[in-house]
Amino acid sequence: MNKTKMKNILITGANGQLGNEMRVLSAENKEYNYFFTDVAELDICDEQAVMSFVKDHHIHVIVNCAAYTAVDKAEDNLNLCTKLNSDAVGYLAKAAEANEAELIQVSTDYVFDGTNHLPYKETDATCPNSVYGVTKLKGEANAVEHCKKAMIIRTAWLYSTFGNNFVKTMIRLGKEREALGVVFDQIGTPTYARDLARAIFAAINKGVVPGIYHFSNEGVCSWYDFTKSIHRIAGITTCKVSPLHTDEYPAKAPRPNYSVLDKTKIKNTYGIEIPHWEESLKACIDELNAQ
Repeated sequence: MNKTKMKNILITGANGQLGNEMRVLSAENKEYNYFFTDVAELDICDEQAVMSFVKDHHIHVIVNCAAYTAVDKAEDNLNLCTKLNSDAVGYLAKAAEANEAELIQVSTDYVFDGTNHLPYKETDATCPNSVYGVTKLKGEANAVEHCKKAMIIRTAWLYSTFGNNFVKTMIRLGKEREALGVVFDQIGTPTYARDLARAIFAAINKGVVPGIYHFSNEGVCSWYDFTKSIHRIAGITTCKVSPLHTDEYPAKAPRPNYSVLDKTKIKNTYGIEIPHWEESLKACIDELNAQ
């Protein structure tokens, strides 16, 4: 291991929503030395490349933001999805363990089938019913099996100013269309990727306490409610948004009908406060408007 005082942090999937937010917040956390990589700089599906990178750069913390997240396409891409969401996590975990490093692995509400009616706790039984959910759950298992200092953070409904996401899509469609139908019978909580990045930095700053954690913003809504708030905050008044049943909007992969996450454990362990989803949505839209 590197004997210098400055921790070296590897952030994979750096071009995605969460990776970009980690990059933004790295400016506020200057006590660390960062390695931001995406597939061009480090192919995490290459076990030897991962092991060499972690060793050569004396990495102390790995934050894996990389994943195959196209939920419907995943149903037809089991091999690629497994490589990125499961196998690669095992490679990162083994490299972390070999170099006495900590691993923060980002996971998903899709490890649950969504049949609960109370917020999911970390101890609740998993039961994924999509290729995406199955491969992400295998990734969790690989992280824990191969790295003693592994932290899993499950999140849901992620959005940010970066990349393609629900918030940006609804703003665009709200400006383009006079009417829009959005599912109202799937309940969860939106997560601003910058808030998740702050929680990850809280874990890095305190030191990883191994285990599984849940993180989303506070509060509860449906996709329909979420859209209505997006349009209200964005000042879109020319598009009528109507509620749809899930079966009126067929998708290849099944979605959890209820995927609210209980955040008690992460709040207590790391002493963090989590904003309400509408507060964070406004912050994101304000930033989008300023661009």
